[in-house]
Amino acid sequence: MKCVCEGIDLSDAVLKVVKACSSKTTVPVLECIKLSAKNDKITLSATDGEISIIRTINSEIYEEGEVCVPGKYFADFIKKLEGVQISLSSEGKTMEIAYADSQTTMQVLSADDFPRIDLDITENSFALNTSDLKDFIRSTTFCCASDDSRPILKGCQFVINGDEICVTSLDGFRLGTVKGKVMSSTGNMEIICPARTLNEIEKMIPDGEGTTEIFIQRGIILVASDNTVLTSRLYGGDFIKKENIIPKNFVTEVTVEKNKLKASIERAAILVRNDKNSLILFDISGDKIQISSASEIGNVQEPVKAEVSGKDVKIAMNSKFIIDAVNALQEDMITLSFNNHIQPFICQNKENKDKLYLILPVRTGSND
Repeated sequence: MKCVCEGIDLSDAVLKVVKACSSKTTVPVLECIKLSAKNDKITLSATDGEISIIRTINSEIYEEGEVCVPGKYFADFIKKLEGVQISLSSEGKTMEIAYADSQTTMQVLSADDFPRIDLDITENSFALNTSDLKDFIRSTTFCCASDDSRPILKGCQFVINGDEICVTSLDGFRLGTVKGKVMSSTGNMEIICPARTLNEIEKMIPDGEGTTEIFIQRGIILVASDNTVLTSRLYGGDFIKKENIIPKNFVTEVTVEKNKLKASIERAAILVRNDKNSLILFDISGDKIQISSASEIGNVQEPVKAEVSGKDVKIAMNSKFIIDAVNALQEDMITLSFNNHIQPFICQNKENKDKLYLILPVRTGSND
C-alpha cells in the first residue's frame, strides 16, 4: 500500500473511527484501524465486535492495499500532523509515515484477520428529523445504566407506532422517556440500542435541519452520514414496561422556575458532592421549596418560590439525578409531581409533556 493524503482529513477520520477500537480484548486486531487504499480513497474501519465505524477520505493512491495499524497509537500520532501532507506506505509488518522532512515507522498487522463488517442492513428503517434525533439521544442516554449487571439497561428502547416514537431509558434509580414523531418508517417496531452507540451517532450526524435514516436488520443498526457509516449490535430481550413504573396520580404538584430551582440545587449539591448519594432534601410547603443539604463541610438552606398544590411533602434525592432531569427540560417553568417521601416523583415541562423524568427518592431518618 502506498498513498498520500492531507493530514487534517486523515486526522478527522482516524479520530472518528478509533472510538470503535476495543480497549479490552485478547484479539489484537480489534485494537486496530484497518486502512484500505483503493480507487483514490482511503477507507478506515474499526470494530470491537459490538460497534463498527467506517469513514472514507480522498487520497492519491500509488499502490492499492490493506493494512491494520494500532488504533490508539496511530490516532494520537496522526492528530499531531493535521497541518501537513502525509504519505503512508506499508511493506510486510511495518508501515512508514512520511511528513514534511520526517518519517516514522510503525508495526502493523495483516488485514486478512480483520473482521468483516456487514453493511447490507436494509430490511427495516425509520427516518427522523436530525435535530429531533439528537435531542432524543441527549435527553435519554444519561438515564442508562453503566454497569453490566443488567446489560439491557445500558441501552435505550425505541418504540415506533405509526408516526409516533417513544424513547425510554432507565438504570433502576431513574427513568427518562421522550415522545416525538417519525418522518417515515417501514412499519411498527421496537429496538433497544446501546447508549454508547447512540452517543456516537449523536456526534456523527451534523447539527441543523435535515433527515437521518436509521436501518435495522438481524439485530443490527446502521446509520450513515456524509462519508461515515456506523453499525452496532442491538440488545435483545424484554425491556421494562414504563407504564408499570410511572405513577398515574399524584397528591402534590409544584410549579417552579427552572433556572432558580437549578441554581439552588447546584449550590446545595456542592457540599455533598463527595457523598455516595449526593443527598439533598426538598421540604415543600406553602408557597416554596426549602432546599437543604448537610455534610462535614457545612450545610445549605435555601427557599425557592413555587406554586404548590396539594399536601406538604418532605423528600430526599440524589442531587445529580434531579440536576440531569432539570437540565433536559427546556421550558422556563417546570412541574414536579409527588405522592410521598418513598414513592418515585416525576419532572416535566409545565406545558409540553413530551419529556418525563422519574426519580426514585432516597429514604433517610429525617424524612420518615
